[in-house]
Amino acid sequence: MFIGWDWATETHDVSVMDNSGARVDRWELAHTEQGIEATLARLRRHGDPADLPVAIETTRGLVVDRLLAAGHPVVPVHPNAFHAMRPRWGASKAKTDAGDSHKLADYLRTDGHQLRRITPTDPRTLELQALTRQRADHVEARIAAVNQLDAQLDQLWPGAKAVFADRDSDIALDFLDRYPTPQSAAKLTPAKLEAWCKRRSYSGRRSGKELVERLRAAPTAASRLGEDTVATLIRVQVQLVRAIRATIRTLDKEITAAVEAHPLAPLLAAMPRIGKVNLGQIIGEIGPILERAESCEQFIAETGVVPVTRASGKSHTVTFRFATNRRARVAITTFADNSRHGSDWAAKIYTDARARKKRHPHAVRILARAWLRVIWACRRDGTPYDPDTHQANNKVKTVTEAALAA
Repeated sequence: MFIGWDWATETHDVSVMDNSGARVDRWELAHTEQGIEATLARLRRHGDPADLPVAIETTRGLVVDRLLAAGHPVVPVHPNAFHAMRPRWGASKAKTDAGDSHKLADYLRTDGHQLRRITPTDPRTLELQALTRQRADHVEARIAAVNQLDAQLDQLWPGAKAVFADRDSDIALDFLDRYPTPQSAAKLTPAKLEAWCKRRSYSGRRSGKELVERLRAAPTAASRLGEDTVATLIRVQVQLVRAIRATIRTLDKEITAAVEAHPLAPLLAAMPRIGKVNLGQIIGEIGPILERAESCEQFIAETGVVPVTRASGKSHTVTFRFATNRRARVAITTFADNSRHGSDWAAKIYTDARARKKRHPHAVRILARAWLRVIWACRRDGTPYDPDTHQANNKVKTVTEAALAA
């Protein structure tokens, strides 16, 4: 039997097909506990869940989790690939929920041997993935909130924006909370500002006189909003930035604790310039790929740092890989870019790529591929990364290659 599950946020459609292509069963269900539980029970009447693979157009979510927990093999089908297959069922490319569940089941029946199945990921890896993804979302929210604060200052209080370069810093937020309007800072003197900064352990190495000069040199706002309104707008935005910064700090603590408890962390913790957060991102995003990959080349390809080759007849092109786990690619390229500042081996790979006229992003991806091979070897052998051993092995390799070339 083959199951096609057309999912949505409120209702789903499920079709069951036998090996001959005949529809055995089909029903619609609501996205409720009753609907999902009844569907899992109905599927069990068609056989053992382990023998009932389910094709669905997603790789994650509540439905996928429930199917895996029930013991069904889950076969994710990319929406683009499924759309490209529609002409086999008719030139009109008609689309209905019932039709899509039937087509998914048929696609699984005919092409399922070529489609990968989702394997349950280690829960500790999933926890790191969830924590690091939420942190990334909050970092984006913080950037947006700080940009909005900058826009408000440009319009309402340009002087406050000029005092401290980083409006995301504690000292800048404290200043805006204490002096939210031009009127509140009208009598501010260099001595007062310097004393205020000293009480907050300001380390910017700027004197009170220089900071006040920056404030006074900024253009004067001509807003017609009242002082109380301006103070409210600025302080509320400052509260928002502070709140997001607090959530990021909380997530950082949780990520650090989760990384220390993960079995893969000791294998990679000694890699150059890899912090706890980036290590958490690598384990959370690359870990699931590493768990299911059957070869190093598959591992590297699924991480998205190798190009795609298209060759047909006299045509041959090598293009950027767009269809991939972008978060995994960002995690490994972020590390690779940092590593070249702490590893001579990494710096040489990057420099050689740049010498071959590769642009910076391309050179970083080349370095990332090299690091992924190192990660694969560490996981395969169960050996923690050791920079001294890595450097010694590369010296031996260089000497051997030079001898062979001679």
